[in-house]
Amino acid sequence: MGFPILSVMIALPLVAALACLFVGAKAARWIALAATLADLGLGILLWHGYEIGGAQWQFTESVPLFGRFAWALGIDGIALLLIVLSVFLMPICIAASWEAIEKRVPEYMAAFLLMETLMVGVFAAQDLFLFYIFFEAGLIPMYLIIGIWGGADRIYASYKFFLYTLLGSVLMLIAMLWMVSEAGTTSIPALMAYDFPPEAQTWLFLAFFASFAVKMPMWPVHTWLPDAHVQAPTAGSVILAGVLLKMGGYGFVRFSLPMFPVASAELMWLVMGLSMVAIVVTSLIALVQEDMKKLIAYSSVAHMAFVTIGLFAFNRQGIEGALMVMLGHGLVSGALFLCVGVIYDRMHTREIVRYGGLSNNMPKYAMLFLLFTMASVGLPGTSNFVGEFLSLVGAYQISSWVAFVATTGIITGAAYMLYLYARIAYGSARTPEAAAMPDLSPRELAILAPIALAVLWMGVYPESFLAPMRNDVGAVLARLAPTAPESDAKVVIGHPKPAVEAHAEAHH
Repeated sequence: MGFPILSVMIALPLVAALACLFVGAKAARWIALAATLADLGLGILLWHGYEIGGAQWQFTESVPLFGRFAWALGIDGIALLLIVLSVFLMPICIAASWEAIEKRVPEYMAAFLLMETLMVGVFAAQDLFLFYIFFEAGLIPMYLIIGIWGGADRIYASYKFFLYTLLGSVLMLIAMLWMVSEAGTTSIPALMAYDFPPEAQTWLFLAFFASFAVKMPMWPVHTWLPDAHVQAPTAGSVILAGVLLKMGGYGFVRFSLPMFPVASAELMWLVMGLSMVAIVVTSLIALVQEDMKKLIAYSSVAHMAFVTIGLFAFNRQGIEGALMVMLGHGLVSGALFLCVGVIYDRMHTREIVRYGGLSNNMPKYAMLFLLFTMASVGLPGTSNFVGEFLSLVGAYQISSWVAFVATTGIITGAAYMLYLYARIAYGSARTPEAAAMPDLSPRELAILAPIALAVLWMGVYPESFLAPMRNDVGAVLARLAPTAPESDAKVVIGHPKPAVEAHAEAHH
């Protein structure tokens, strides 16, 4: 068993959160920063200690608690990458809230640290109900972060966020209870190998789909996301876009695909159809937004649709691409929200028309913002290119129409992101306040630079991220292979003509 590193990663922020509640604002900030950096250190150790090509589940711990319920933790390559993403974004969020949050700082820091505990818990849990507790409890700190430290309509946004996400999850809980009584175990690895009766799989799949589709979010249950993003404080938006949305994709690849392969294949067209609508519709909606945060929120829905298309392509490129989009989008959308936060802190408005010409007075900011804009568009050499390209290749293998419709999302994505960038950074300042804004402070530079490096690292050498997940994607594919739907490529393999005939024809 060794050192219980996952339990420590879960417990550390929780202890720090309690400590924050007993100190003043200044101490709370430092406690939160120290705890999140310590967790990041443990995350780096975790990555370093993870043996690629070793056992499927590593760092496992299991302590039976009561009945069938156990404190069971363990990670595979997919969970490893998402845990590292979570602990990487967390200190950045704390640093981003350093000056922006003035009221109730200890409670704010405690909410964020609790959020970190629950995020790591979701990706590390190996017991079905333990997963469910972490998955659902994650709503609570986010609801408080939006509802207490949010913008003007924060109460509406936080209720909408809470109710949408909760409704889907109640159905998932019912399905989980049935699964445990049917399979006789709560262990996620055991359930991933259990063959549920095909007629039950459809209902189980739909129950899980209700929860994960809202979390992703998929069109048409995405409407909570723009509201939540616009009202949330900057760091809240970063965690929401960077990690919480990834829980939906993680749910699909950990539960829906391996546990219900028959239903996944039957309902593939439901997922593909909703994803195609999402890519076209939300990209067009993003094009006309006047509010920067709303624009990035709608672009998130479009990018997450690439994840669902890749996951349900039932081939290696699709699934690996979807997971790469999840990681890349976590970094890039988080960075874009931080970029909005930087200028929001200076002018306290999110309206695009109030800015302009920032490349004149904020050159460092304009350069970093351009990098993240390009990454969002999917420029080769940035993180999103790898994932989007792979998921489109995967989709093309199963349906050329899906790939065609999804590719329009890349083109409209370039349109809305470049249009946003041009209005903010180029031309001349539209207001005297915009012209007088100072460039990035050392703190803000220290927040954005690590993400910029990570985005370039993922784009230039994606193998570091693809290697840990390769065997786990293989395990999911092995479960899907018997039921995988046919491709629409009508390949007909001919027979070569004998050489004599071919020679004779050439002479005619």
